[in-house]
Amino acid sequence: MNATRTRLDAARWHWQHGPIDLILSADGEPAAVHAAYEACWARFVDVLPELVAELKLLRRPVPSDAAHGDCVLKGPVARRMWSACHPHRARYVTPMAAVAGSVADELITAFAHEGIARAFINNGGDIALHLTEGQQYRVGVFADLAASSGARLSGDQALDANLTLDAAMPVRGVATSGWRGRSFSLGIADSVTVLARNAATADAAATMIANAVNLDHAGIVRRPASSLKDDSDLGDMLVTVDVPSLPPPLIDFALTRGFEAAQRLQEQGLIEGAALFLQGRARVAGTHRNGALFTNCAEITTEAPCSNYAAC
Repeated sequence: MNATRTRLDAARWHWQHGPIDLILSADGEPAAVHAAYEACWARFVDVLPELVAELKLLRRPVPSDAAHGDCVLKGPVARRMWSACHPHRARYVTPMAAVAGSVADELITAFAHEGIARAFINNGGDIALHLTEGQQYRVGVFADLAASSGARLSGDQALDANLTLDAAMPVRGVATSGWRGRSFSLGIADSVTVLARNAATADAAATMIANAVNLDHAGIVRRPASSLKDDSDLGDMLVTVDVPSLPPPLIDFALTRGFEAAQRLQEQGLIEGAALFLQGRARVAGTHRNGALFTNCAEITTEAPCSNYAAC
């Protein structure tokens, strides 16, 4: 399979290589923007082969007793993935939990040059940002990943939350996870959106917080990940495939467990904030203290409203 790139409009590109499906946009001096895109493309075409070469190792869990310097992976994206998951090693986690965010982080570096005012790379909903002084992006959040899947984002499509990220804030990565999204989850969150200093960190944290939004209930249907996808890095672990309508006390109980996990990660300095959604109810950790401003429109969304990394 060959990498492809298509201009969507004057401001956005769509790049695809196998399962990697990106929306990119950059603003700045035309010559600088063109050069940055070309440098980013040159890096992009090598990312998938590098990951495939180490896929077997990437699907292995980060050892609970691993020191930060114990990473045996060679590629820069693979090492980003491992490093982002290392803080969560007390629980089962493989570097694949941070693959989308790590790819976005690797590629956004091409835009960190003179003449580029701002840029974003949206990798299936996991977003890396480049912002210079005075620049900002407005980000829209969908609470229900399933409801947004398979549909194009329209101007009248309702968003469940909005916030503004500007250059003065430390946030440069946004990621979303949940059982109704494109990846498997151990928990029952409809979605968890995380803000962090980079997309890889946000990606791994969103996975772990979404796993923590959980409870035991006879109506929740779980299946071995291997029965749904034979090469899943989760093996025979039970992943959520259906969640019934729950009474408010149980929703609040599950959300509280996730909220407490998010607070711990925030206290450790791993994330800047998180928004957790389950069946119409929500909890927010941290973002109100970061200066993130809620707005009424979105230029980029934290979950691409198309399935399988599709462009929006």
